[in-house]
Amino acid sequence: MRLALLADVHGNLRALEAVLRDLAREAPDAVVDLGDCVAGPLQPADTADLLMDRGFVTVRGNHDRQLVTLAPEDMGATDRHADAHLAPRHRAWLAALPATAVVGEVLCVHGTPADDLAYLLEAVAPTGAVAAAPPALVAERLGPTAQRIVACGHTHVPRTTLAADGRLVVNPGSVGLQGFDWDVPHPHRVSVGSPHARYALLDLGDGPPRVTHRAVAYDWDAAAADAMRAGRADWAHALSTGFAV
Repeated sequence: MRLALLADVHGNLRALEAVLRDLAREAPDAVVDLGDCVAGPLQPADTADLLMDRGFVTVRGNHDRQLVTLAPEDMGATDRHADAHLAPRHRAWLAALPATAVVGEVLCVHGTPADDLAYLLEAVAPTGAVAAAPPALVAERLGPTAQRIVACGHTHVPRTTLAADGRLVVNPGSVGLQGFDWDVPHPHRVSVGSPHARYALLDLGDGPPRVTHRAVAYDWDAAAADAMRAGRADWAHALSTGFAV
């Protein structure tokens, strides 16, 4: 079985379309979207329409949840832009997304199995430095799972990790945004280092699982221009460079 893993599209229609073109050549048996589908200053409605039309297995990201549970005045700027452009059909789709899903032998989550806001594969130091979480910490964050393979998103960093107990965890990286800043648990920046759209292929068969991380070129300068028109210079910089401001 060949499983394609997407995550953190964040309304970046150009990046999503480029990834789907690349995927057509890879011919996966199934595609899973690990959440945070539309939030951002780009094309939330058109992105939602495309994802809804494809019917991928999709789990709910923290921004997907916030878009259907928070009042606009309680949202951050990233969610408010999407909220202003979504139609009732998009909200209904987001509201119906599950927190987790199981596809074959793979548990699919956004953050961790228990928390869509928590990092699974990254550790943030009080200084703001971001590094790979130690295998023992990954196992602790996973908690008990019946599945030996877990796919996650949320941090936008492509990473494949073996937890201390042997469970395999794959983060495909972000389709739509390669750098951001956040203040939990400490103020920090996450930068992937190039503007390419990211996804991963997970091949499951008789042998050990095989993970292939893909970086796909698209018109990121046009995406950055969209973000600038929406008043988000921080997004524009991250989209065009792969680095958070």
